[in-house]
Amino acid sequence: MTSALLASTWLFAEETKPSEYQVEATYLYNFGRFVQWPANTSANSFAVCVLGQDPFGSALDATLSGESLDGKPVVIRRVVKAQDATTCQILFINANEDARLREILTVLDGNSVLTVSDMAGFSRRGGMIQFLLDGGRVRFEVNLSSAENARLTLSSELLKVATTVRKNARSGD
Repeated sequence: MTSALLASTWLFAEETKPSEYQVEATYLYNFGRFVQWPANTSANSFAVCVLGQDPFGSALDATLSGESLDGKPVVIRRVVKAQDATTCQILFINANEDARLREILTVLDGNSVLTVSDMAGFSRRGGMIQFLLDGGRVRFEVNLSSAENARLTLSSELLKVATTVRKNARSGD
């Protein structure tokens, strides 16, 4: 299963080298495959949202178009306020939201929203998955406590490929 998580990023290698955000868009989709949401989630679609400026351009739309997760069609939403993200399953928080991170995580507290960002220190500050560049390759680290507090179960396969798994849940400091 670990290879399944990374397989779609490796497919790019045979074509041209993908951009950082093409790889991250693929990871967002794959995170949806390796996270279990609470059974009471009753949405008709699986929402992958972006809060703040959208760094993906067309990469997110191209990657997720026509896909489904958890038996539901994937929809992409760009949101302006954290309050608009409470019904998302996955929320990418742009690094330009750094100053508002504490507020964003407070608004999302109690909601089962997987938070992801490439913001510096994101996982130490209470975010769930932080993208990192390591030797030109996109990697990620996980704050397991933050995910568990949101009632999300992260697959052991996902945790195996993380560079770091943290067990502290700070709130956006």
